[in-house]
Amino acid sequence: MDGFERNAREQGYRTVAGVDEAGRGPLAGPVVAAAVVLPPGYTNREINDSKQLTAAKREALFDVINRDALAVGVGVSEVDLIDSVNILQATLLAMKEAVGGLSPAPDMVLVDGRSRIPFLLSADQETIVKGDRKSISVAAASIVAKVSRDRIMEMYHRQFPQYNFLKNKGYGTAEHLEAIARHGCCKIHRKSFRVRQPVVRLRNLSFFSEEPS
Repeated sequence: MDGFERNAREQGYRTVAGVDEAGRGPLAGPVVAAAVVLPPGYTNREINDSKQLTAAKREALFDVINRDALAVGVGVSEVDLIDSVNILQATLLAMKEAVGGLSPAPDMVLVDGRSRIPFLLSADQETIVKGDRKSISVAAASIVAKVSRDRIMEMYHRQFPQYNFLKNKGYGTAEHLEAIARHGCCKIHRKSFRVRQPVVRLRNLSFFSEEPS
């Protein structure tokens, strides 16, 4: 899992960061990005794509990563920004914020997916499709982003228990759709999203659920 990191260092880069996000697909809540710089040669066979891990394992690895990493940064794009600029641009802005929070600053950034982070002038970039399964630093970032976002949604659950964000984390589950139909939308629902199936129309707003990354 450290092949991309080793290759970057062989090319002369000294500080390599992995970047990933959580929360592109939900109907509610922010999108959260994380950036992680691991020590050269770092290995941990348990670190993997966050979607392949249980919640308990993610929580445990979250602490391990924050302990072992040279730097960890987190960026958050809230619902108003998502609705204003679209989910992709909001995700990239969260990634830029996460990288900007790293100290030491990286000179190479490995980005999960196909899109480069715009206006990131401080480092070179390499995009990696399914990078959270191929790069240990991207996988570590995926865990940090997922746990960070889950904790935000647990906070929102206490404010809006009728939607059961504790369980669905804002994704368009049947239970969540039923809650929207029953209670309407709250302030953290993404008004630029609409539901494909089944269609739920509330207060002249339509929602659709994008595929999570």
